[in-house]
Amino acid sequence: MTSCTGSAAQSAASNWGLPLHAVVLGAFFGASAAPTPLYRIYQETFALSPLLTTAIFAVYALALLKALLVAGSISDHLGRRPVIFVALLMEIASMGLFVAADGAGWLIAARLVQGLATGVAASSLGAALVDIDRGRGQLVNSLAPLLGMAFGASGAAALVQYGPHPLHLAYAILGLAFAVLAGALWLTPETGGWKPGVMRSLRPRILIPQQVRRSLLAITATNVAGWMVGGFYLSLVPSLVVAATGSRAPMTGGMVVTVLMLAGAAAVLARRTKPAMSNLTIGTFAMVAGILVVLAGMHGGSVPVMVGGTLLGGLGFGACFLGSVGCVMPLAKPDERAGLLAAFYVQSYLAFSLPAVLAGYLVLTLGYTVTADAYAAVIVAMCLAGLVTRRILMRRDAR
Repeated sequence: MTSCTGSAAQSAASNWGLPLHAVVLGAFFGASAAPTPLYRIYQETFALSPLLTTAIFAVYALALLKALLVAGSISDHLGRRPVIFVALLMEIASMGLFVAADGAGWLIAARLVQGLATGVAASSLGAALVDIDRGRGQLVNSLAPLLGMAFGASGAAALVQYGPHPLHLAYAILGLAFAVLAGALWLTPETGGWKPGVMRSLRPRILIPQQVRRSLLAITATNVAGWMVGGFYLSLVPSLVVAATGSRAPMTGGMVVTVLMLAGAAAVLARRTKPAMSNLTIGTFAMVAGILVVLAGMHGGSVPVMVGGTLLGGLGFGACFLGSVGCVMPLAKPDERAGLLAAFYVQSYLAFSLPAVLAGYLVLTLGYTVTADAYAAVIVAMCLAGLVTRRILMRRDAR
């Protein structure tokens, strides 16, 4: 009787292990987008320059990349739950730093700790989800970050606009939520295990196998363009909306970011069974069209037009991400995948962060509108370069 009861409890825990890990993964990325509607308020409250604001944004991406490279496989050696639990504690600490922030130094520290926590959590949670259910786990790994960022940006914007203590409330709620998730985590079964070699696993491994190099070259320009779009929206778009439309409501900027992420998630869900090259092509055209519509809305001072362009661009962003991963990852052997994924993330997160910092510098001299025009021109050029590169390589292969 005891055995049957224990088996039933373990089965129930396994059944809700997938949704719990999905919620935890979405929460990490939701918290990463929570500062987005606050950047403009930080600028005004703490007298921050646009360059410093984008640097605070970029610190997160670079810390996350560092954590992925160094600790990406640590849960293979120590188990999933202990590593995810430590990441949750780090995330709670970062929420505390945000609450205590009274200047740029505190914000940089908060984003640094948050980036490290998210990097450690993303790899461990991603592995745990695949451990639990390989098919659904891979889909959740693609959707949860986008949905998390969508709800994180919109939820934080709503709290800033309608709730008390706009600089603190969202982080206090998130900190409490992470504490609850940290406790609930121990009610799920361990999906990994312990094995030796943990110190060796901390050495960064970047690998581009010979058979993958042509495909990586073919998707590089498009992948860079897609991640540039994400970095642009999460760092500068709320301030750009104010400059272009005069609307200072945090919900307006938060809504635009939310539309981008929801559209990206919809594209991943709708096109997950389509050929990778087809996703890249359709995604590229959608991303270019979306950027051009956003520029039209910006110059016309129309939020609905900007939202429409963001919807189109978000669909392209999601399809391009799906196509990029689909073009390179299946070509790697099992023992090459971790190193290749590390190389892919290096490329992606550098494109996510560094152009945004450069844009923050240009805003100081050119203003938001001209900087947005220049940023969009680079994105369009990268998209076209990706199309041309793939066409050239396909012709060479045909010969």
